Amino acid sequence: MKAIVIQGKLELTETELPTPDPGIGQVRLKVAYGGICGSDLHYYNEGANGEYVVREPLVPGHELSGTVDLDPSGEWAAGTPVTIHPATFGNPEPGIEDRPHLWPGGAYLGSASTWPHTQGGMSEFIVVRKDMVRLLPASLPLRRAALAEPLAVALHAIAIAGGVKDQRVLVSGAGAIGLLAAAAAVSLGAAEVVSTDVLKGPLHRAQRLGVHGTVQVGVEQIPSGRFDVVLECTGIATAITGALDAARRAGIVVLVGIPPNEPRPVNLSPLVSREIQLRGTMRFNDEIDHAVALLDANPHFEQVITHEFPAGQAVEAFAVAKDSDSSGKVLIAL
Repeated sequence: MKAIVIQGKLELTETELPTPDPGIGQVRLKVAYGGICGSDLHYYNEGANGEYVVREPLVPGHELSGTVDLDPSGEWAAGTPVTIHPATFGNPEPGIEDRPHLWPGGAYLGSASTWPHTQGGMSEFIVVRKDMVRLLPASLPLRRAALAEPLAVALHAIAIAGGVKDQRVLVSGAGAIGLLAAAAAVSLGAAEVVSTDVLKGPLHRAQRLGVHGTVQVGVEQIPSGRFDVVLECTGIATAITGALDAARRAGIVVLVGIPPNEPRPVNLSPLVSREIQLRGTMRFNDEIDHAVALLDANPHFEQVITHEFPAGQAVEAFAVAKDSDSSGKVLIAL
């Protein structure tokens, strides 16, 4: 089978690999689409995602949709449309028994955090455990279904915030996760959703998704102390400071973007003076099921996808995905 492989920094090739065979409790899927995530961009452009360095050839990709190719149990017919929950969970610990996504020892498709690396799904076929597979409704196109994983990340952040119904919501950053968070907040009944970004392109995309307002950072001022919930999707220190300032008294700020693992200056004064709650969020638990339902019910979410490339143009696809002004979610057709 053909697969997209990252060998190291700026080394990406389409490579022939053995087609895997499913074992007991596994299923082989024929991959239709793979979305390029921020972690994939880091692995390609820097040879590492934070502290996780590419030490062996890595097939990226955890935002996937496709069809069943072979289920040895005979339960699922070939051609059944599916997406994937890309996590395998580790060992439970006291206090987080109900949060398997936080259990230590887990793995994620397309990640160099494990050794050997956990290979991803930007390939013609992938074998996964059956409990990772999510069947899709016939009315949900595979192209749109490739957004299920990043939408689940956004939905988990909203859950960490305690919900957004009837709330005034600020979404800091209008990359793919920020766009999906904003679209989800509108769909889930937020009273007001405002998106921010330093670039005009992402803000135009947010407007098309139905947000109530946009703010171009550095050109316009973010209202201070206005929002009930702030979803900070960039991980940039100055944006975290802005998120805290934007939250009302007793408001909630959720950090969705991952900051660098190093000290960075952030103004915490509003956190204390307004008794703001600052919460972190990591990937998601089981929100991918809700994501599938939302994608099925909201065809306009597909507007987050701005580009689609064949696998043979993967290098070009990664270059376009790096340009956040011109691109939202970039898919590779596999």
